[in-house]
Amino acid sequence: MITYNWNCETVDAYVQAEGNDDVVYNVHWTLIGVSDTLNSSGLPYTANTMGTQTLDISNITNFIPWNAVTETLVEGWTKAAMGEEQVDSMEALVKGLIDLEIAPVTIQLKVGQPIPE
Repeated sequence: MITYNWNCETVDAYVQAEGNDDVVYNVHWTLIGVSDTLNSSGLPYTANTMGTQTLDISNITNFIPWNAVTETLVEGWTKAAMGEEQVDSMEALVKGLIDLEIAPVTIQLKVGQPIPE
């Protein structure tokens, strides 16, 4: 099983927009996956991906002042803006990266060196 953690704490905001101050319009997110499978050192396999997500601020109905914004709120805004299909796609990407760590399909070799174990 993989636990997914969305880090959405960094945002870009307009100083003023739509009659409000400090309006968040872009989120810098990182998705981190942590597997319950442990590696040979006893640590969980992990992988991450990151990106940005623009938020639609053209019709703000329930503006939340910056001092009341939480990372949970921003994560919700981000996922809503992405849509369920894109969220699922990002989580599948991270899962795939972890799966490749657990069961690699490629290795790196050096000429004249023994094959690593």
